[in-house]
Amino acid sequence: MSSRELELTVEEIGGRGDGIAHHEGARVFIPFTVPGDRVLAAPTGRRGGGAGATLVSVLAPGPDRTEPVCPHFGDCGGCALQHLAAHAYRDWKVERVRVALSRRGFADPPLAPLRATPAGARRRASLVAIRAGGRTRLGFHARASHRVVDIAVCPVMEPDLVAVLEPLRAALDGILDTERLGIVVTRTETGIDLVVESSRAPDLAAREKLAAFAEAADLARASWRAGGETEPIAWRRAAVVRFADVSVTPPPGAFLQASAAGEAAIRDAVLEGIGDARHVADLYAGCGTLTFPMLRAAAARLHAVDGAAASVAAMEQAARGAGLTDRLSTETRDLARRPLVGAELDAFDAVVFDPPRAGARRQAEALARSSVPRVIAVSCDPASFARDARALVDGGYRLETVVPIDQFLWSAQVELVAVFSRVRS
Repeated sequence: MSSRELELTVEEIGGRGDGIAHHEGARVFIPFTVPGDRVLAAPTGRRGGGAGATLVSVLAPGPDRTEPVCPHFGDCGGCALQHLAAHAYRDWKVERVRVALSRRGFADPPLAPLRATPAGARRRASLVAIRAGGRTRLGFHARASHRVVDIAVCPVMEPDLVAVLEPLRAALDGILDTERLGIVVTRTETGIDLVVESSRAPDLAAREKLAAFAEAADLARASWRAGGETEPIAWRRAAVVRFADVSVTPPPGAFLQASAAGEAAIRDAVLEGIGDARHVADLYAGCGTLTFPMLRAAAARLHAVDGAAASVAAMEQAARGAGLTDRLSTETRDLARRPLVGAELDAFDAVVFDPPRAGARRQAEALARSSVPRVIAVSCDPASFARDARALVDGGYRLETVVPIDQFLWSAQVELVAVFSRVRS
């Protein structure tokens, strides 16, 4: 395809949030465009059986184009779809799930309406810090680039997290040299939990600077992670999150749902799915995000499994504090390598699994051979979910409902909760 600028009409939005046009029979992917846009685009090279392109200008806007709410939009790679009108955006999120399932043979999947989460609700963010041009840049990567966009505002993140960015940027002035640092900030019930991710251990000056920042910003705790090891720098008080009414202190950087609203949407859909099940397995349980709500609301007994020993230990400690150890058993186990199988599964009335983006191929295959009456899948990737759903249905389950959840606002990501029931012969 020629490198000259092309005048194109965008026809649809692809799975990564880019507009798709056609030129000489090939697809052209153009970020920050919407269907109906007439644009001038500059091809950048081959991509996905077609070509990528940059948007030069919008010659005539499509009917669903709207004004982005963030001044960093178009440069920052954190959001892909702020320029798409709300109704079209919601429809596209649901369509992502429909398309993924259709590719696995689900012609008419039972999709529920999208459960949306609001702006300004993101309680957890992974940022990047780098020293460039004589100053510290703190923010997100630009789209498809290692360049760091220095952000001053963010309509996705909670205001408390946005407020800490400027003083954190100043603190990092005394820590950064030529290295790129990962920065994970999480708003907990007791304050902000900060983790600095580096390839090297901190020197004395970095420790002192970070500890002083933790004090000045009233952080709950600050930690430094290097080489797989996490070192406490300033643990001023427990960083507490609550699942149902159970207080949990997760290890630094442990997985949490990105927003409280998204967590609530997932929790509610899971509780609807397990119904009156009395003996439940919670697989990929983390620190107990779904474990404790299920224990409080329904399950008489629950077995929680996760591959991260520190997360399981945090869950066990919380269960002791809440007096739930008589109804909760736990296990540290790599489910991708050693899934629950056979009699282990058949002891349960319901199984919930919430794997990472790669899905739960081996666990889904084991469930497909089980007699578990109900299976509830939580997923952050429609494609890997559709693969696992195919295994379950081929093994004799019926897909009852799929609830799409928009937790990552204005991104191409969509999450879901699906309920399966064993078909009785």
